[in-house]
Amino acid sequence: MRHLLAALVGGMLLFLAAPAGAQSVTAHIDLSRQVMKVSVDGVPRYVWPVSTARKGYRTPVGSYRPQRLHRRYFSRKYYNSPMPYSIFFHGGYAIHGTNDLNRLGRPASHGCVRLHPGNAATLFALVNDYGRANTRIVITR
Repeated sequence: MRHLLAALVGGMLLFLAAPAGAQSVTAHIDLSRQVMKVSVDGVPRYVWPVSTARKGYRTPVGSYRPQRLHRRYFSRKYYNSPMPYSIFFHGGYAIHGTNDLNRLGRPASHGCVRLHPGNAATLFALVNDYGRANTRIVITR
């Protein structure tokens, strides 16, 4: 009986300690529609216009986890351009805020996924709160 009680209490402690691990964020980017849909624990939360790769460039298709996050970042490759709230997911490819708001909703980037800076800040905060290991970035055509 004592072993059963100890196992029960131990299981409850594991359950209580694990809620963050059980929660997840998914950012699904649809290249054909130029839209990002963000879900938390499978529940749709946001739908935002994005700009992905314009002609001559590519945004990689696949499923990724965030590799690194930078609240303030400037492109080393493209004229020191600001990339606020950068979430790097595949080498030099990132989701980040942009000041080029007129182009959101159509291809315009060198391959990154551009968002309105306010939306980029929201996604950045979600990834920080839930953790990189609990975040999935899915990019489809």
